[in-house]
Amino acid sequence: MSDTVATILEILVYIAMGAVVIVLVLGLGSMSGGRKGEKAVARSNKLMRWRVGIQFVAIALLAILVFVIKKN
Repeated sequence: MSDTVATILEILVYIAMGAVVIVLVLGLGSMSGGRKGEKAVARSNKLMRWRVGIQFVAIALLAILVFVIKKN
């Protein structure tokens, strides 16, 4: 049972880490895209806030995964 949970958590951690990288690249591209103006700044800030939230989820999933693996 816990092996299945650990496998699912591991997959979710990889997905979350991939999402962090994607949002980071999109945010950096938006920031350095050469576009000026309030819309570009607002989009970049929104993407960076999303990155922080997704990073939190990834770290939480990783902590849960470590807990589940240590329990075995």
